[in-house]
Amino acid sequence: MTDLLVLGGVVVTAEGSTRADIAVEGGRIAAVEPDLEGLAASAREVVDASGLLVLPGVVDVHTHTRVATDERPDRFFDDSVAAAFGGTTSFLAFNNPGTGSSPAATRSLMTGLREWRASTASDSAVDVAPSLVVTASHEDPVAEIAAAIDAGVPTFKAFMVYDFGLDDALILRALEAAGRRGGMLQVHCENRAILEALTARHLAAGEIGPRFHASSRPPYVEAEATGRAIALARAARAPLFVVHLSSADALAQVRSARAEGLPVFAETCPVYLTLTEDRYAGDPEEAARYVISPPLRQAGHLGALWDGLADGDLSVVATDHVPDRVGVEKQSWRESFDRVSNGAPGIETLLSVVYDAGVASGRISVERMVDLLSTTPARLFGFASKGALAVGLDADIVLFDPSSRRTIRADDLHHSSDYTPFEGRVVRGAVRSTILRGSFVVRDGAFVGRRGFGRFVEREIERLA
Repeated sequence: MTDLLVLGGVVVTAEGSTRADIAVEGGRIAAVEPDLEGLAASAREVVDASGLLVLPGVVDVHTHTRVATDERPDRFFDDSVAAAFGGTTSFLAFNNPGTGSSPAATRSLMTGLREWRASTASDSAVDVAPSLVVTASHEDPVAEIAAAIDAGVPTFKAFMVYDFGLDDALILRALEAAGRRGGMLQVHCENRAILEALTARHLAAGEIGPRFHASSRPPYVEAEATGRAIALARAARAPLFVVHLSSADALAQVRSARAEGLPVFAETCPVYLTLTEDRYAGDPEEAARYVISPPLRQAGHLGALWDGLADGDLSVVATDHVPDRVGVEKQSWRESFDRVSNGAPGIETLLSVVYDAGVASGRISVERMVDLLSTTPARLFGFASKGALAVGLDADIVLFDPSSRRTIRADDLHHSSDYTPFEGRVVRGAVRSTILRGSFVVRDGAFVGRRGFGRFVEREIERLA
């Protein structure tokens, strides 16, 4: 018997769009056909999707969603609910310092994995998985990579900056270890020596406000490190995934590597596609909301990034969601800009902002958007049963109204932060309903899911190098 029948919508895949119906059985897609109305009489539930786009669930591969604590027991759950409201049915979370990891987790990858699974078990409304952060504080940052891959976690992240970042030698070893076993390393690319020197120069001159964040990390800081990470990956004969690429300069490094046929992939984020460094001017408390790394750039970089998405040199759009709060984590702007927690929330606004700024504005097609938000992230990160609307895959379905108009307001969002960098932005298009494995999580704008319905996803990625 058909459990769910979605009728009359425009089904969008990375390959094309067509008016079609979808039948769901046992949580998976059983059929995608032009006319399945004959099944309506025997279906348990029939949904009319006329006038709507029927999209695969978004796969957000870059979040710093924080696990529950005694003080804030609902924060991971709240962010998973926010994901569902935004059309995201699966997300990856990093366990870097600040997301709730214990001191023991900073010494061992596998301890960190066990902790993360225990902390998030039965806590998410949508499907989840971790990317483990490899840090300098691990007793041996590389030794447990193979064991983690065998445990269903084939992707890892390394930082070139911060006190827990890795030096080049360790990044090379991590790339080799991951690539040898069929894994992939994600790298935060910034030149640590230069940004620390520029930061020190600002502070010595008394330039301590958030307005100096961008000039402490100019585009060449990102571009140099991106080129260096690519060189390390070339030497390791391993794939590389560059996270949160923000500048035309760094994109040029990626484009050159891909032109050579190297397995180099990169993502950008909605903030870099829509916001510019003028957000750092004016009131410092407002400016602190946009302290992210890499920083927002001058307007000319936005067009370059959209071109990279359109031509395929940028492979993914993800959020880099950090659920900081204006009244808590961002208050350190009062000391100096380098003390401000880096990051901004975005787990609920990914699809809406990319549709509005990309598809509705004519920069990319709706099919390319699906590829960037669902199909390619699922493929690169091993979500084998997700990312597309095809027979046999999980019935992760988003019903999206392209004719809707709404204004993004923090008060209307569901994440564990208390602001949004997109406050006041009017967007075209809105998620009406989100379906995970054939069950509604959000229906007609209301949460109808449950805590714990989301599953831990064991992943295995195809060999990319």
